[in-house]
Amino acid sequence: MIPVIGYSGQKVAVLGLGRSGLATARALAAGGAETLLWDDSPEARAKAEAEGFTLTDLTRATAFEGVALLVTSPGIPHLYPLPHKITARALDAGVPVDNDIGLFFQSYATSDWEGFDQAPKIVAVTGSNGKSTTTALIHHILSEAGRPTQMAGNIGRGVLDLDAAQDGEVIVLELSSYQTELARALTPDIAVFTNLSPDHLDRHNGMGGYFAAKRRLFAEGGPDRAVIGVDELEGRFLAGQLAQGAGDDRVIRISSGQKLEGFGWSVFARKGFLAEWRKGRQVASIDLRAVSGLPGAHNHQNACAAYAACRSLGLAPKLIEEALHSFAGLPHRSQLVGERAGVRFVNDSKATNVDSAAKALQAFPKIRWIAGGMGKDGGIAALQPFLGTVVKAYLIGHSARDFALQLGETPHVICETMERAVALAAAEAEAGETVLLAPAAASFDQYPNFEKRGEDFTQRVRDILA
Repeated sequence: MIPVIGYSGQKVAVLGLGRSGLATARALAAGGAETLLWDDSPEARAKAEAEGFTLTDLTRATAFEGVALLVTSPGIPHLYPLPHKITARALDAGVPVDNDIGLFFQSYATSDWEGFDQAPKIVAVTGSNGKSTTTALIHHILSEAGRPTQMAGNIGRGVLDLDAAQDGEVIVLELSSYQTELARALTPDIAVFTNLSPDHLDRHNGMGGYFAAKRRLFAEGGPDRAVIGVDELEGRFLAGQLAQGAGDDRVIRISSGQKLEGFGWSVFARKGFLAEWRKGRQVASIDLRAVSGLPGAHNHQNACAAYAACRSLGLAPKLIEEALHSFAGLPHRSQLVGERAGVRFVNDSKATNVDSAAKALQAFPKIRWIAGGMGKDGGIAALQPFLGTVVKAYLIGHSARDFALQLGETPHVICETMERAVALAAAEAEAGETVLLAPAAASFDQYPNFEKRGEDFTQRVRDILA
């Protein structure tokens, strides 16, 4: 646990008692704060009480008298489309609002660090797609290299639930736009921006607000080094804002598909090969085609981002290359579940939007595509340019019929359930094809989250393979 510094003897309200909320409450109490806890869900409140916490009804008119801070969980709106009513009451009362990420950056460094030979570092990863894989890959490479490391944030543990820092340790954080927008302190040593595509636009009042939320990771104090994906305009703009010029190697530009040879430091992948360039010359190269845990161009971009971050931490190219080969991939993100008679089964349940589904559809040559769920604005119309790899689509969930109308000439069948989709796709698939779950939709019509959806797909595939 990371005890929260700066609120000893003060009242701190915590709204939202899920994983991060309860970890925040424990860390605040460990730091001497008086915690006032609330959640709209009776089940969450009961869980907090079972752990020994006392609840305070923050909906009361006088709830924020004498309160120094309100800490909210990521899923609770703090600005758009409207702040949660309790957050709005705190703002009206002049009470600052923060999250566990801000408290972590405020509290992680302690006087114990004076005795370390090497100060701990924090690598923070944000972006629209690939941030989970990139975060896990950086953590994996560091682990393989023997560096002490922990992973947290939007993946794995809550940040305040981490263990106290070790000498030379590296904390790797995945941060969502919800987290970067609200955190009052953001001071990573290395910050990574993978890419940007439309997502969560209601929470940020459009693309401009969404990009601004991501950009805060690079503005609040500024990292010592920035790794920036430049395949979109926003990334190129961000790199230009951070660098003093093209030769400034404090900014490492990364790309999947472009040559980036005219910069102080760049890492890019083309035709399956990763290349590192520094000051006008190539210094390293890795063949990514044989890295089974990172299929497709989108994963090659993730490899470039992780490689650049690890090089910034002083790791040698050969060591990074060896670690790439032992990376198994993330569950629900281009996860190879199994293979039978030349047919691969891949779980990409985390492809909840059109952009991530497009990347998945470009990763394999012949696809039996399982898609659908709770569709987002525009459905799958934007996927038309990427349907050339789709042999047939198997549509499930609430948006199955809407998706069918947007598939054009692509063969498809409405299956409605995962059980029928997997069974039919597996029965019809031929050698050389991939049965791919890449829903391009949220899961909430049939599952509580994308993980449960991916687990259902995985179990049904394993039953077939068995």
